[in-house]
Amino acid sequence: MSAARGWPARGSRQAELLAKLDIHRPEDLVIHLPLRYEDETRLTPVAQALPGQTAQIEAVTLSCEIAQPRRQLLARLRDAAGDEIVARWINFYPSLQRQLTPGRRVRLFGEVRGGFFGIEMVHPRLRPVEEGEPLPRALTPVYPTTAGLTQTALRGLVEEALENTALDDPLPAEMRHRLALPGFAEAIHSLHRPPPDAAPAALAARASPAWRRIKFEELLVQQLSLRRAYNARRAHEAVSLPPLRALTDALHAHLPFSLTAAQRRAVEEIAADLAAPHPMQRLLQGDVGSGKTVVAACAMLRAAENGWQAALMAPTEILAEQHYRKLTAWFAPLGLDIVWLSGGRRKREREAGLTRLRSGECLLAVGTHALIEDPVDLPRLALAVVDEQHRFGVRQRLALREKGATGMRPHMLMMSATPIPRTLAMTHYADLDVSVLDELPPGRTPVRTRLVSAARRGEIVARLKAACLEGRQAYWVCPLIEESETLQLQTALETWEALKAALPELRIGLLHGRLKSGEKAATMAAFAAGDLHVLVATTVIEVGVDVPRASLMVIEHAERFGLAQLHQLRGRVGRGAAQSSCVLMYAQPLSATARARLKVIYGQSDGFAIAREDLRIRGPGEFVGARQSGLPLLRYADLEADADMIEPARQAAEELLAGAPEAVDGLLARWLGGREGLLRA
Repeated sequence: MSAARGWPARGSRQAELLAKLDIHRPEDLVIHLPLRYEDETRLTPVAQALPGQTAQIEAVTLSCEIAQPRRQLLARLRDAAGDEIVARWINFYPSLQRQLTPGRRVRLFGEVRGGFFGIEMVHPRLRPVEEGEPLPRALTPVYPTTAGLTQTALRGLVEEALENTALDDPLPAEMRHRLALPGFAEAIHSLHRPPPDAAPAALAARASPAWRRIKFEELLVQQLSLRRAYNARRAHEAVSLPPLRALTDALHAHLPFSLTAAQRRAVEEIAADLAAPHPMQRLLQGDVGSGKTVVAACAMLRAAENGWQAALMAPTEILAEQHYRKLTAWFAPLGLDIVWLSGGRRKREREAGLTRLRSGECLLAVGTHALIEDPVDLPRLALAVVDEQHRFGVRQRLALREKGATGMRPHMLMMSATPIPRTLAMTHYADLDVSVLDELPPGRTPVRTRLVSAARRGEIVARLKAACLEGRQAYWVCPLIEESETLQLQTALETWEALKAALPELRIGLLHGRLKSGEKAATMAAFAAGDLHVLVATTVIEVGVDVPRASLMVIEHAERFGLAQLHQLRGRVGRGAAQSSCVLMYAQPLSATARARLKVIYGQSDGFAIAREDLRIRGPGEFVGARQSGLPLLRYADLEADADMIEPARQAAEELLAGAPEAVDGLLARWLGGREGLLRA
């Protein structure tokens, strides 16, 4: 592709403004497509201009003055038929007044309305013209822009890019014909310069053939970049871990439960990957309580029985310690011990653990981000397990991968308790193999969900007291630790103090992120042992915390939490035999989004159904969270509206990768430029 002439100099103001729009080269302007269009191809006589409609009027200025008391620019104009219209601007520059000197011919574009002075336009777009000056022959595009970069300037840059950039089409003609897609140049020109007879509804709905071509190509590029990353990873070497079965069979014999069919299926899929000589890259996803930890334990044992190391990294100390305790209970009878690494461990204990890992004496490690710090040496690391993987950034996952044996890449197993809708898995996770735990272990009791106004707080406290005096335990979750100056929210500290005063007969603990690790561990242990009736906490208990006797949860300001968070929190109860309840306490007034979220969480318990609704409400960018670093997010394609294009795009990607590498290079260069940094963790 040849560069457009006159590209803004690096470091110039215009280059900085374009960079804010992620435009760094002429090719980026070509695919910077309009938000909407304005019809400047026709003129409307003043007599036919209807209030509420957008119109373009050509008229000659009769007068222009600054009116008082509200300082505004007021111009009276007359069209060729002799009918008059008033234009006024509340904010204006002197240059605007100079363009409206009496006798000057101008074109006004804007919404017509009835006003005090008769028919008028407020803040119309204005352009001086000569009599008989031709009208544009295409609809006028309106582009996404940023403060300081005008539509006129942006249109000029786009026009120059279209004139001077090669619009070659990497898609084979046979594929375009099969998918009924227009050529790239045809689609691009018709979107930047749609003719006056273009169907406005199809353009607005982005449903025209040209829009389908662009959206398909965007989905295709995402598939290509991710599958190429996937293939590149498979070209690396990894330790092959064949099924020796001694330790895994022993674990199954010691477990106090049997694996579900979904767990057995996931264990087999992971086992097949681990036996291969290239690195596994698998996502294990399942709903809250579906039993991902025991599946990960089987994978870790496969490494250990082959004499290689396995490490599990979790995002919080509470979750890491819980994994450590659970795995220790399962592995100790097999003669295996585990090194636990976290920022809060005593130096002597930490040093001893590091020495055992460095020497290869200990094969298993569990920890927080502490696992990826420089002093941690895992010379025989063959498997890295990342829990709640979306909470870690790309660099953190890469850092764990780099701990592998020299010249080898460890197998990677990433776990997520946020179920991922199928359309999202097929696009944003196309570089991973996916195992799904789609059934819950037997014995999990359904959780009743209640929506209650904060005005009924006293009733909720009374219910909490009654439940605890009957021998049950409860969580009370708050969004903040301390009082916020800007938000009038009930905080964890306030709630803890208030509940202690209102319920002196109950033992109430407090847990939040700022406590020292020892204090967190002691509080959690006391709650797990039943020494505390109520645990007031922030979202540090969102994942992994497992206390079977806790059967009541109150979530304060539930309207402030996301759907995935609410579902995760609710999953902390219902882990024992007792009927469990989750009370979502909300404060009025509710926004439309908050109301939609609460309606979903109240009516749904299936994590996959909740995830689909969450995707619909939030969109894919926010849904994938930290994983989006380096990921080409979709600008034009919509995962719901364009779901029918995802599978054809996936198939087309496989075809092109197998038989047309030059087409792949062309497509990736157009959409990603030099930014295809996608061989990521």
